[in-house]
Amino acid sequence: MSIGNSPEDERPFEDVPQEARPSIGRALRQARIAAGLTVDDVSSATRVRIAIVHAIEADDFAPCGGDVYARGHIRTLARAVHLDPAPLLEQYDAEHGGRPAPTPAAPMFEAERIRPERRGPNWTAAMVAAIVAVVGFVGFTAFKGGDDGRTQVAEDAAPTSAKPASPTPGSSKPTDQKPEPSDSAIAAAPQDKVTVQVSAPDGQSWISAKDHNGRVLFDGLLKKGESKTFQDSDKVNLILGDAGAIQLYVNGKKIEDQFQPGSVERLTYTKGDPQVG
Repeated sequence: MSIGNSPEDERPFEDVPQEARPSIGRALRQARIAAGLTVDDVSSATRVRIAIVHAIEADDFAPCGGDVYARGHIRTLARAVHLDPAPLLEQYDAEHGGRPAPTPAAPMFEAERIRPERRGPNWTAAMVAAIVAVVGFVGFTAFKGGDDGRTQVAEDAAPTSAKPASPTPGSSKPTDQKPEPSDSAIAAAPQDKVTVQVSAPDGQSWISAKDHNGRVLFDGLLKKGESKTFQDSDKVNLILGDAGAIQLYVNGKKIEDQFQPGSVERLTYTKGDPQVG
């Protein structure tokens, strides 16, 4: 004879029959109430927007922006209300077709390797240097022709004393021009493409990036201090899981949108001046 709870009373959450198991949203709501927390308390502690917390507790995961973000919000909310997230995630995967497979990041790395080969500022610097050298040579020649006395002195002194004056302007100008393209690799992006740089200077966020054909360029967690660059001939579609932690540069220009912490933003950028699609 056993005294106390029977082994059946201590079965883990996942052994409960599917039809008797509460929904994910109901389980989170009951745990929140049991912990004496309000929706505002949970939102402040997790940085998940109040509207998303309400939606998840109602088993509506559409506002999350995808399975990756829904699983992340479930995990975050479960921990905030002192609930084990593992059974809830397994239940979510079972109800939504299984856990999403990680997206390989090879296209992203390949794009970053190709970008330096496409930059063309070196040609511009070379043309500027050539023009400056020609202008300097013409000016020096005119100076020599306008004063016969000085011309004679220059010729009698030594050929080497006059020649350095011509290449000197050309040699100094390229040195001044070279740093320009290194100020920002994005600013030198081709005009016939759209270039988007996503960075997380103060936090981390899940991001998803696709090209105009819907091909996934990146889908994963951008950690604090990391930066990703995407380029396409037409447009780049973005989903930001925590837009408040993200800084955007589009075609070399900083996007000044004041995104709220924890907000999920869907953005589209095209060629030309930055504009949200």
